[in-house]
Amino acid sequence: MLGKQELQNVIGGAFSATMLNAIIKGFEGIFSLGRSLGSALARILSRSHC
Repeated sequence: MLGKQELQNVIGGAFSATMLNAIIKGFEGIFSLGRSLGSALARILSRSHC
């Protein structure tokens, strides 16, 4: 087990895989939302429906 002094000297670990994955999923969600809104807007403006 590391002591308090040794823990203060540990460098790194700022971005864990879990944090990076959450950030990427957030960007994917925003991108998907923008794509959906853009498609809906294009359909409304062109007055075409499926």
